[in-house]
Amino acid sequence: MFGINGGELLVLIVIAILVVGPERMPEYAAQLREWVVTLRDLVTRNKDQLKTELGDGVDWKQYDPRQYDPRRIVRDALYEPAPKPAAAAPAAAAAPVPQPAPYDADAT
Repeated sequence: MFGINGGELLVLIVIAILVVGPERMPEYAAQLREWVVTLRDLVTRNKDQLKTELGDGVDWKQYDPRQYDPRRIVRDALYEPAPKPAAAAPAAAAAPVPQPAPYDADAT
C-alpha cells in the first residue's frame, strides 16, 4: 500500500497521534468510523445493485484479465497433449502397397 511497510506505517500513526493530540483524537476517530461505515454501505449497495441488474448467471471468469497473459497462452499451446494416432485398420481394408515404377535402362 503506497510503498509503506508495517514499521513505517506504525511510525506515521504515532506521529499523527502526537500531532492531533489526545483532546481531538476521539473526534477524529469518530469521523474516521463514519467514513468507513459510509464507504462500506456504499460498496454493499453498489454490489447489490450490480447483482440485481446482471443477475446470477454472469460468468466472471470470462472477464478475468489473467486469461490473456501471453506467457500462459504460449505455455498452454506448447503443453497441449499430442493428438492420438488413428487406430490401425485391418489388413484387408488397408490400401495396396504401391509398386515401384518399371525401370527402363534404354530410356535414361
